[in-house]
Amino acid sequence: MAKKGEHRVTLGLVCSVCKNRNYVTTRNKINTEEKLFLKKYCKHCRKVTDHKEVEKLK
Repeated sequence: MAKKGEHRVTLGLVCSVCKNRNYVTTRNKINTEEKLFLKKYCKHCRKVTDHKEVEKLK
């Protein structure tokens, strides 16, 4: 039986405007090979901005 979550990595999402880390999420590194790029709400900018994946967290 496979371990639950062995292919998932934890990562942070950083705002492309103000460069603050706002979100922590996970992704499956086998199914999603490219970096995440999402539109999320930034509480510092007070608007919806593009958020990009940054280095893997422990």
